[in-house]
Amino acid sequence: MMRIAIRILSLLAVLFLLACAGSALVARKESAAITSPTPVKISDEKSTTDFDGERAFAHVKAQVDFGPRSAGSEALEKTRQYILRELNSYGLKTTLDQFTPLTPKGKLKMANIIAELPGESPEIIVIASHYDTKLFTEFTFLGANDGGSSTGALLEIARVMASARPVKTRLTYQFVFFDGEEAICREWSQCLDGKDNTYGSRYMVERLKKTKQLNLYRAMILLDMVGDKNLEILKEDESSRWLVESIWGTARRIGFNEQFPNRSHTITDDHIHFLEAGVPAVDLIDFDYSDDRGDFWHTKEDTLDKLSPQSLKIVGDVVILSLPVIESQIR
Repeated sequence: MMRIAIRILSLLAVLFLLACAGSALVARKESAAITSPTPVKISDEKSTTDFDGERAFAHVKAQVDFGPRSAGSEALEKTRQYILRELNSYGLKTTLDQFTPLTPKGKLKMANIIAELPGESPEIIVIASHYDTKLFTEFTFLGANDGGSSTGALLEIARVMASARPVKTRLTYQFVFFDGEEAICREWSQCLDGKDNTYGSRYMVERLKKTKQLNLYRAMILLDMVGDKNLEILKEDESSRWLVESIWGTARRIGFNEQFPNRSHTITDDHIHFLEAGVPAVDLIDFDYSDDRGDFWHTKEDTLDKLSPQSLKIVGDVVILSLPVIESQIR
């Protein structure tokens, strides 16, 4: 994965009550208004959810135990079945969206995993992660943070939100696990004229365009590398400003200014294809994955000991608690 660094109580049992988050901010995608209930202010006292950092960390460990999980590998298939079992156990409707893109290694079978939590409206907010890891032959790359952490966090977000039923959110949510985010070649833009990366998100957006469903997608929240013990998620410059401010504003309200500082960087990631298609999107990524021993990104040092359940909990809480604010700005 190459990124250019200049560099989220329970799902609220009352998530269907919308927040007065101030005047609506401008999104990248302008679309028709939908009828919604009168917004109700969310109490400032709600600063945590039922998101369990230890449970999310256990999901990361399960992935790491499968070994390196590059696209097309047996280990990734084991990971895929693990994710599907978990999502099905939450009572979510799951879809395995298979595709076979041309890669530098020829045609390779890949599959996105989509779990849906129906809302009052068919319009959709996506919360996403990639679940593959970078292919390395010279060392064993376990991808605890890069691939593992965001996938573990997303599974736990899905569990918490599903557990709030029969209460419905206003919008429908899709929890999407992308295959093939990582480049097959060593460098992100080395092969296929720069398209040897983000296979799963590119395929999903192209499919939605072809099936004329893209207009249902109102926002996309991407998680990537969110488990670092020294968590610091900067604002991503290409991300939709109103989504950034909704999430960072929530982080400030519940006391995580240090983990969500008011600094920025630029990252190329799975969110980019949604942005290019006119869907507001935001990338939550801690790309400063290092300590005084060096950089852990895309090295054999991307291991469980560098991660923290508390970091996963912080991200999960911020994401879940920001959703009413985000919903209130979608008309």
